[in-house]
Amino acid sequence: MQTKLSQVKIAYQAGNFAKAIQIASKFHDLGDERSAILDAHLALTNPRWAMQLNKNLEQTINAGIKALAFRYNF
Repeated sequence: MQTKLSQVKIAYQAGNFAKAIQIASKFHDLGDERSAILDAHLALTNPRWAMQLNKNLEQTINAGIKALAFRYNF
């Protein structure tokens, strides 16, 4: 049985950043990286709404990927 964190790590290492962000966005303890990860999840799941909030989709997703890597030392 895999833990959720190991699933995030496997998805991240496979280059499936959307799946890694999707799983991690449900974690309760994301620390200082919480907003970047949740913003990236929003940009991936509801891009039209994110654009209405004046978020650049590419930059928001990349910031979430970097925050995930920083938070979990990938």
